[in-house]
Amino acid sequence: MKNYIIKAGLFVALAASFSSCKKGIDERFLNPEKSTTKSIPGFFTAMLNNDRVAAKYWNVRTFLSLMPGTYAQTSFFANSNGAYQQSDDYGQQYWNDFYAPGGNGSGPMAQYRTMETVYNTSDEAEKATKTIFMQAAKVVLIEQAAKMVDLWGDIPYYEAGSLVTQSTIVYPKYDEQKTLYTQFIADLDAANTYFKTAVTTAEFSKYDILLSGSVSKWQRYANSLRLRLLMRISNVEESTARTAILAMLNDPTNYPLVDGAGVAAYGPKATDILLSPLTNNTSTLIDAFREGSWYATDVMLNDVMIPANDPRIPVFYDKNSKTVNGKLVQNAEFKAMPYDFTTTEQENNYNNYAVVDSATYFQNLNLPGIVITSSEVNFLKAEAFERWGSTADAKTAYDLALRQSVTFYYYLNNLNASGVKTETLPAASVIDDFVNSSTASYPASGTTAKLAAIYTQKWLNYGILQSTEAWSEYRRTGYPVLQFVTTGKLSGFDVPPNRLVYPAGERNYNGANYAAVQGKDTRLTKIFWDVN
Repeated sequence: MKNYIIKAGLFVALAASFSSCKKGIDERFLNPEKSTTKSIPGFFTAMLNNDRVAAKYWNVRTFLSLMPGTYAQTSFFANSNGAYQQSDDYGQQYWNDFYAPGGNGSGPMAQYRTMETVYNTSDEAEKATKTIFMQAAKVVLIEQAAKMVDLWGDIPYYEAGSLVTQSTIVYPKYDEQKTLYTQFIADLDAANTYFKTAVTTAEFSKYDILLSGSVSKWQRYANSLRLRLLMRISNVEESTARTAILAMLNDPTNYPLVDGAGVAAYGPKATDILLSPLTNNTSTLIDAFREGSWYATDVMLNDVMIPANDPRIPVFYDKNSKTVNGKLVQNAEFKAMPYDFTTTEQENNYNNYAVVDSATYFQNLNLPGIVITSSEVNFLKAEAFERWGSTADAKTAYDLALRQSVTFYYYLNNLNASGVKTETLPAASVIDDFVNSSTASYPASGTTAKLAAIYTQKWLNYGILQSTEAWSEYRRTGYPVLQFVTTGKLSGFDVPPNRLVYPAGERNYNGANYAAVQGKDTRLTKIFWDVN
């Protein structure tokens, strides 16, 4: 904790100069407006190489742990008076990184609009070779745009990127969030149809740093993302979601998913949608965690994992150590700091509590960016079956999701090649006991209890690196049941927000269009799918 306080001051002092240097690099090498080569494949690779997807310091430190991770309690946070206050600067940077290169993302919107412009001015022969790039890029854009909607609500979308498409600046209007979701879901259905019969090319395989040109995985990616978005709207448009989801689940031939093919000990690298680090990667997340989210979280470890004797605990956390009589002594057990500790209590007791696992997370050069996993998809299936189908099918999907989550996190842990001690996957009997005979086991009765189990385990599975999804699902479902210290907080920031407020840059530079959404721009306004 003291380490965090010391480094925080240095972090603030260095942030401005780091951002300036990074912007200079990106403007020269990634900005499509400054590029002299109109290469759809090149822009596609740049779109995939997104620091807001990869497991990178800046995103984890300034966004994932600081905001959605705090609001969903997937990340530890100092219990200060401004704990629930949004950082406008870092929110602005995340916003900018979606719309334009030059920050710490890769500007998927600008990259896609550039690809569109080049594609639309190409002859028919050239279009035929580049259609596969456009279809894949659309899936990536939707995945990122849906996150923007989940964070802010209405966003500029259709008119965004005018400098690329029209060679002039047109300040874009905000598109209505529900309308965008409807379009995203329809576009993903169209992507499934395309990839069902598409044939990969050597060029596509070369530039596809996400899925190595596999049209089968692109089809599964599109369908699994569509399943996620349909379930996200299912509490407000249940009939629409139910019909579409069951049509997918009842026709796996035409709607294959990222689900591990029903195998618990599956291969995440071959199956899941993961952005592997580039071969020249030399950075880890060690500073990202040490500067802000180093410790285990109360509900995740104390309330959910420990009572279940969860086999994932050793790859989520380290017990931590403290100095006793001049010697470093490991704590006897895994335990997280209580959520209601004051900052003084946190600072005085931090050595007594577990920290994030070093091999899995902060010293792992090979840690991938996580887009969609088989365990997430099977948790989504379990919810669908429990609400609209067979509870037996729901249990089957839930049990599989639990087992796959164990497989996945041990896979991440064992990617570490730094020499740090990694863990061995527990014996089958240990995992069987966890799935069949623990507090994590699928409840024998009660729809509410069964759904609560699904929602809680999906939240846990998202963890730190998918905290945006964890926060969205927490707002949608209300699970797990979290408590937040409200006393002593800044006025107006005594509880976590329901959405992020628009960054100052939007209010200042897109004022006319901002005026149309200003009435919605409060931290307690809910996203359209949030009726919890």
